[in-house]
Amino acid sequence: MPVNQQIPVQSNLARVYSDINVNFVPNPVTGDLLRVVGTNSVVQSLMNLVQLNHYEKPFHPEIGSNIRKLLFEQLSPITSNSLQSEIKNLISNFETRVSLIGIWVQSNQTLDGYDVTIQFNILSVASPLTITTFLQRLR
Repeated sequence: MPVNQQIPVQSNLARVYSDINVNFVPNPVTGDLLRVVGTNSVVQSLMNLVQLNHYEKPFHPEIGSNIRKLLFEQLSPITSNSLQSEIKNLISNFETRVSLIGIWVQSNQTLDGYDVTIQFNILSVASPLTITTFLQRLR
């Protein structure tokens, strides 16, 4: 065997992401917590990040955003743009498994909140995914 021969690395293997279910639902047979796998794990992580405020994650006060603070501002295009940039910075800084395609934030006057659409690619999945959620302030 030659000295300079390299072992081929398979870089195109699909990665399997897994996490526990945030509802803490136990398996009815084993009693263990159910897992969330694949794209559902990444989507759950993104939704948790969007709802996370600064200083809420123990030992990591830098993870979070000012989204909740912005929800108490008046419904306006300026606030929509601020929400859009906060979500973009949050995802690009703390979720390395995705590449953003676009974020759209639209104010909803009748429900007193914001319709948020996030389109992204998971690095190990070819097709883009879209998350749609509604953000409103809690009193």
